[in-house]
Amino acid sequence: MNRPAVALAALVFMLAACGGASPSTSRSPDASPAPTSAPTPPPSAAPTGDVAALYREIEDQVIAERGLPAKERIEPTVLPQDEAKARLKAQFEKDNPPDKIAVAEETLKALGLLPADASLNTLYVDMLGSQVAGFFDPATREIVVVSQSGAIGAVEKVTFAHEFTHVLQDQAFGLQGIDVDAVGQGDRSLGRLALVEGDATLMLTRWLAEHLPPAELGELLKVDPEAQAQLARMPAILRETLMFPYQQGFTFVNSLWSRGGWQAVDRAYGRLPDSTEQVLHPAKYEAREMPVEVTLDAGALAKAMGAGWSATPEDTLGEFQLSVWLRENGVKALPAGDAAAGWGGDRLAYLRGPNGAYALALVTAWDSAGDVSEFLAAAKTAASNLPGSAEARVVPAAAGGGSPDRVVVLVASDAATLDFMRGVFLDARP
Repeated sequence: MNRPAVALAALVFMLAACGGASPSTSRSPDASPAPTSAPTPPPSAAPTGDVAALYREIEDQVIAERGLPAKERIEPTVLPQDEAKARLKAQFEKDNPPDKIAVAEETLKALGLLPADASLNTLYVDMLGSQVAGFFDPATREIVVVSQSGAIGAVEKVTFAHEFTHVLQDQAFGLQGIDVDAVGQGDRSLGRLALVEGDATLMLTRWLAEHLPPAELGELLKVDPEAQAQLARMPAILRETLMFPYQQGFTFVNSLWSRGGWQAVDRAYGRLPDSTEQVLHPAKYEAREMPVEVTLDAGALAKAMGAGWSATPEDTLGEFQLSVWLRENGVKALPAGDAAAGWGGDRLAYLRGPNGAYALALVTAWDSAGDVSEFLAAAKTAASNLPGSAEARVVPAAAGGGSPDRVVVLVASDAATLDFMRGVFLDARP
């Protein structure tokens, strides 16, 4: 699981490795509280002696709780925070070339989800550097635990227990085969990551209750105020997408566990979530309510827009990120969630034009006519608050046959471009 690449892929905007897996597709940093003390960092090293024995004891406890066998034991590499951040930054930049990051940044800004002067690269790397307490890389079979002192306190124990759960998952189910960085499948990627992280988070809560003394539970509450403040300053689309696999993933996995224990969770790896909708509404996962296929030919749209226009990779926002989009653009939280809850499917295309012009098309499918009306009203409010020119409108479903109409959001850098794009888009509809 690659948090540097996947979380931005889960942000929808095409930052997963193109064309298949890379070593980074298996790295899973976790947003556990970072250590608060800062003595002189030790050199990078695996623990020895009593510390190694304590890590081994935690492994035994996690194996017993999670009920998965350990085919291989892994001793962690302990790194100070600066060194861990440097590794994540280097991996992130290796996996995400500047143009890929630029497309993501431009798309987020067009949707009103990033300030005009923000650097997505800087924001994301800073967020990871301040929040990550550890990660597991199945490609190298390495667990990294962040510790400024090199000692193992409550934070380090919690981090290792969570990451060792990923080791057991990988050995049992093969994390690299879960496909959480498929190009053009950001919403599905985020839903599947929620299973993995929700599983590890549920295990951790049960492990904490059984094995961590009250004094050490109190130690976990001593979070770094600077790190917390930095997280709070992050744009909601970054902050909430980072936390979704842990928070909503926990709720989703707990719903599975409550009906069938860890065996029910294990079975979910044989039928992975296909959307954030299924994670947010476990009954839809159980009912196998699949996303509606929405087609949008970005290349054809760019060609029709004329000389100087080019397409970027399409993607899907999904229920979760649509609700964030509405809320960040003038719709109150509860109505935004309700408006996104009837989601059936969507497809987004961002087009680059000459002289800094841009155009964006978002086509959404809904479960019912009532859901169409509810989202349309919310989307019109959001469109009116975007930095460029935008509109939301209803168009007939391409499939016909009584399917609910689609809601289309068109966004452009200026009114003239929006007017031209509207004609191009509507002419291209079947």
